[in-house]
Formats: sequence, C-alpha cells, structure tokens
Amino acid sequence: MVFSEFWRAKGQRHVLLLQDTAYNASFGAMRLIVGILVVFLCVFGGYAAMGGHLEVLWQPWEYVIILGAAIGAFIIGNTGPVIKGTLGTFGSLIKGPKYNKAAYIELLAMQFSLYKLVQSKGILALEQHIENPHESALFNRFPKFAANHHAVEFVCDYLRMVTLGSNNVHEMEALMDEELETHHQEQHRLVSAVQALADGTPALGIVAAVLGVIKTMGAISEPPEVLGHMIGGALVGTFFGVFVAYGFFGPMAQALRNIYEAESKYFLSLKAGLLAHISGQVPVMAIEFARKALMSEDRPTFAEVDEATANLSAA
Repeated sequence: MVFSEFWRAKGQRHVLLLQDTAYNASFGAMRLIVGILVVFLCVFGGYAAMGGHLEVLWQPWEYVIILGAAIGAFIIGNTGPVIKGTLGTFGSLIKGPKYNKAAYIELLAMQFSLYKLVQSKGILALEQHIENPHESALFNRFPKFAANHHAVEFVCDYLRMVTLGSNNVHEMEALMDEELETHHQEQHRLVSAVQALADGTPALGIVAAVLGVIKTMGAISEPPEVLGHMIGGALVGTFFGVFVAYGFFGPMAQALRNIYEAESKYFLSLKAGLLAHISGQVPVMAIEFARKALMSEDRPTFAEVDEATANLSAA
C-alpha cells in the first residue's frame, strides 16, 4: 500500500513538473514578445505621433552596413564554440531559466534518496548508480535531474571521489568551486559576446551615417529638399545603431546574465548538499543545506520538501 501510494504521488509530481515547465516556457515566450512589441510601438509609434514619416526610416542598405559589420565583428572576435553557443542562447531567451520550484523540489528529493541510501546501506551502495548513471533506478526516478547531463556528471564525479576515500570537505569544496567557476566563465563568454554587439552597434551606426553623408556630399548640387531627404536617410544609421543596441542586444545580454545566474543555483544547491553529506550531516539536514542555497522566489518551503521526501525510499 505504501509503495503504491509513493508511486502515485511520484507520478503526480512528474505531471506537475511537466506542467510547470510548459508554463514557464510559454510565459518566457510571451514576455519576450510583449517586450519587443513595447519597444517597437513606443519608438515608431511615438515618432509617427509627433508627425514623423515612417517611410524615411526605411533605409535597407544602412541596415545591411550596420548588421553586416556587426556580424562580421562578432565572427572575428569569438571562437567557434562561443559562436555556436551564442546562437543557441535564443532558445534560453524564449524559455527563460531551465529550473523552477518543481525542479528544485525534485533535486532535493533526489539528494535525500541518495544520502538515505548511503545512510542505510553504506557508501559502496553508490557504485552501481555513479558508474552507470543512465541505468540507475535511483536517478531515473527523478526525470528532470536524470536528463541533465552536467548535473548527473557533477554528482557522480564527487561521490566517486568519496567512494575512493576522499572525504576532506575543504579540498572538495575548493575543487567544486573551481569547476563551477569554469562553468560560469563558459557562460560569461556568451553573455560578453552579446554585450559586445550592444557596445559596438552604436559606433557602426555612426559609420553608416558618415557613409550616407559622404554620399550626400557627392550630390551637393541637388535642390535643398533632395539634400534634406538624403541627410535624413543618413542619420537613420545613427538611429538604427543605437536602437538595436539599447532596444535589443543590451537587454538580451542582461536577460542571459539573469538566466545563467538563476540556473547556477541548481549546481550551488547540489554543492551545498554534497558538502553537508560529506561532512557527516544526516540526509534531512543535508538537503536543508541544499535548500538554503536557492533563490527565495524558487526556494521550496521546509514543509514542501518534507512532504516530497516523506515516502521516498533509499533505492
């Protein structure tokens, strides 16, 4: 009876996890669309409302100069992995952070089961799980965690070191910090690449504007109304460079920075729980250490974690 109730509750939590993930993805996409619409409506709507002619802003070759030069500079300034990774960040911008409250509850429940297994059967009981994690019955009970290659590898690597006799908490913490810092630097390269676009496009807009002025000077004999139209078109380059920098590239870099910072808490929670376990804390206390590492907006309460782990078995 207890076993069937456990799996029924487990199935319900899995459904809730999928529902929360779908909701977060749809909310992230809606947030992005609303932000883009607000930028366009306020800029172009305000310009039209004060009597501006929108057709003057259509200067496709100015856009080619600015965006083309920006793309070229982006390719010059970044390595292959960074370019590939940056292209993949658009999915993150749409979906938002990978982890939500349900994912963190699952993570804490996984840690509880893992540490409970060690408490009841000893450290060597971990070997079958950490040496072949993809076939681990324990890990596969927690689908969000099991699908996260980096998180599974992080847990298995450090627990393997424990099974081999390494139990110095300070040394383990220093090694974890080094690994997490490397991961942070890899993500920071992507943020910096997008931020460089935001920093560079205003200057490229000036380049396009100067080229437009040069073109205008070549037609200095034209009547004033023609010259005015040409000068206005040249200034569109300055406008467009600043517009895409502060309306899109800058906010994109900030959004990525916020997303990666939120996602880093997943690994910091794993770190806190593992170190607490290695130092000798009982499973309940170890996952409490892990819970405290989470941001307040996503951190489950003690009662929620207690409910999620109440019927969990060690294996």
